[in-house]
Amino acid sequence: MGIFSRLTDIVNSNINSILDRAEDPEKIIRMVIQEMEDTLVEVRSSAAKSIADQKDVERRLKKLDKAQADWEKKAELAISKGRDDLAKGALIEKAKVADMAAHLQEELSQLAEALTRNEEDVVKLEAKLREARAKKATIQARHKTASAQVRVKKNLYDGRIQDAFDRFDKVDARLDRIEAEAEAMDLGKTQTLAEEIAGLEADDDIEKELEALKAKASSGANDNKAAPKKKAASK
Repeated sequence: MGIFSRLTDIVNSNINSILDRAEDPEKIIRMVIQEMEDTLVEVRSSAAKSIADQKDVERRLKKLDKAQADWEKKAELAISKGRDDLAKGALIEKAKVADMAAHLQEELSQLAEALTRNEEDVVKLEAKLREARAKKATIQARHKTASAQVRVKKNLYDGRIQDAFDRFDKVDARLDRIEAEAEAMDLGKTQTLAEEIAGLEADDDIEKELEALKAKASSGANDNKAAPKKKAASK
């Protein structure tokens, strides 16, 4: 069953109100557009028929106008021949043709009015159709945006991601406990006097060893520089 039942329903419709009441606006707007397009085809078909009928009536009127002129000529000929009886008969036929022409002229006027209404209906329908198509584009854009947001939020609040973060928290908590245990083992410990002196002695030994290595490296460098000179003297 269509959204609209008559042409006036479409022309007078409030598309926003229809969509506000709809459970599935995207589906409803497609149905609205389809019915508008179908109705537009019907109105244009009706207009085409009116145009064809109008042309047919105009052709018939031309024939009747010619027939009236012919009967009038025949009446004039009969009068010229002294046959008033024939002239009277010709005028009676002309009157009949004129009466038929009057009816056709009235029909032509009605067809012209119908065609004008059809043209107005087409203009109104096309305006409503443009409105509906614009609404469809807006709804589709909003639906696309909303769907993308839903996908993003589903990913953000996915249970698997939360489980991973929970596991990270557990690892952090375990590391905190291990570090706390290490710090707790050092609590209350201070170096004795002997340990401090031994540390100083160890520092002195390291300094002496460092100086010895520097002296050795410096001596080796000097020997390398002097060796070429002695070789040149022997020659």
